[in-house]
Amino acid sequence: MKLIIQIPAYNEAELLPTTIQALPKELPNIDIIEVLVVDDGSTDRTAEVAESLGLHHVVRMPRHTGLAGAFVFGLEYCLKNGADLIVNTDADNQYNAEDIQLLVEPIITGQADIVVGDRGIAELKSFSTSKRLLQRFGSWIIAQASGADTPDATSGFRAISREAALRTLVLSEYSYTLETLIQAGARRMKVAYVPVQTNPQTRPSRLMRSMPHYIANSSTTIMRAYTMYRPLRVFTILAVLIILGGLALGMRFTYFYILGRGAGHVQSLILSAVLLIVGFQVLLIGLLADLIGFNRQILEELLYRFRRSELSGEDSHNTPLNDD
Repeated sequence: MKLIIQIPAYNEAELLPTTIQALPKELPNIDIIEVLVVDDGSTDRTAEVAESLGLHHVVRMPRHTGLAGAFVFGLEYCLKNGADLIVNTDADNQYNAEDIQLLVEPIITGQADIVVGDRGIAELKSFSTSKRLLQRFGSWIIAQASGADTPDATSGFRAISREAALRTLVLSEYSYTLETLIQAGARRMKVAYVPVQTNPQTRPSRLMRSMPHYIANSSTTIMRAYTMYRPLRVFTILAVLIILGGLALGMRFTYFYILGRGAGHVQSLILSAVLLIVGFQVLLIGLLADLIGFNRQILEELLYRFRRSELSGEDSHNTPLNDD
């Protein structure tokens, strides 16, 4: 079994050697361990430092695309180079590399498709109180959206099976952590969490520039991903709220009409009619979005089969197509 440890890196020339040195050279049930550094358009000597460390794979992206873009690029590269297992970790040595063994075990034993390292964010001392509360609330939201227990949704320390990697699509330009969990829940993949340790913080998070910035981008990512995979539910809830508002205003007008004062509340009747019409239109949009969602599923399945077929010509790690 071949494991590739991928490390998206942006201007990490100073910290990268420490991160690489800590990575395991061998693991039980793993025949080959290789390391990939994805230089995400760094302006320092990240790529040169990675090459000087004698790594198996160092690739340079032509421009800075962000964490999500580097992660997806790394997955594609790992698949093309025959990885049976992919572990993603940060270049700033945030995670304890010894815990990689904990990440890969559930996949090797067939208990999970994706394994995420749980940092214990409720008690993580490197996080401020507000950040801990925000992370816990965000993980709860992702749990509701994915339909699975999610103690640490934003952890980038995770292992992915080859099959799960082939089915992974990331459309967000901000971060992959939230979207991939919602996607995994929609596709009923088995996601497991294992407790992991973290190293002392070496620099401030680049993903969370400020609290409002992080909330805005994370909320957009969650809303877009959830609407993509659960369109009928989203539009139905929105339609019901609008229709209930219209009915409430209609009942208000009826009440005053019975009392003989309906002439003074015609505005309520007009607004009620508008809300009811808009509500039913939103419901129809939801039905249309749900039908489009079926087409998306077909396209995703075709893309998955194409990717697996394409990669089968490059290595012998693929199994026969399963038509069920």
